Amino acid sequence: MLDYDQEAARYDATRGGEPRARAAADAILGLVPDGARRLLDLACGTGIVTRLLARPGLRPYGVDLAEGMLRAAAPRLGGAVARADSRQLPFGDGAFDAVTAVWLLHLLDDAAPVVAEAARVLRPGGVLVTTVDKNAGHVVGSDICALVAPYRNAHPADAAGLVAGYAAEHGLRRCGAATFVGHGQGRTPARMAREVRAGRIHAAGGEALAAALDALPDPEVPRPEPEFRVLAFRR
Repeated sequence: MLDYDQEAARYDATRGGEPRARAAADAILGLVPDGARRLLDLACGTGIVTRLLARPGLRPYGVDLAEGMLRAAAPRLGGAVARADSRQLPFGDGAFDAVTAVWLLHLLDDAAPVVAEAARVLRPGGVLVTTVDKNAGHVVGSDICALVAPYRNAHPADAAGLVAGYAAEHGLRRCGAATFVGHGQGRTPARMAREVRAGRIHAAGGEALAAALDALPDPEVPRPEPEFRVLAFRR
């Protein structure tokens, strides 16, 4: 698991920056009802996406566990942030019209507690909007994909079917879907090899996977950009 306090300083630059943030926000806002007034963004990170979820009448709030992330998010969100675990939110039942989770569920061993808390803090008629199947979004038919395939998690916590099942257990029904391009996130062999050696991704593959990535041609040339999937569930 990454140290997100340390990661905060480089997070935006290594996650596609403003173009990717805008694409994500546009996809999410297309699934948030027009009448929504209060939106909670779980694991908001630096707030680069969260701040773009504002629109006339709709104010976003952000929560994150990492102090470094919150220091970056606070000025972007006018101080509307709190340090909190998304599995145990410090808000009352029905406090929000929308809850969003962008690239959170895939990091967890079990997404069920987060979905349960999102459902709890949603008012009747509110929506949960979350990314799903993140790793599948990176399957773009490249030479990197072919090497990484044997190491891919066969049971990701953010699998769409799992998330939909958890949502249904708490009275949330699927009401929409969208996709967006992960601008600037096309993978390169060199960066993937560094990430593997640092233990950040596909750690089980170890040096064998890193060495295979090193051997690919054009090590600094990004492969095609991923396309990410978003689902909405109404309470």
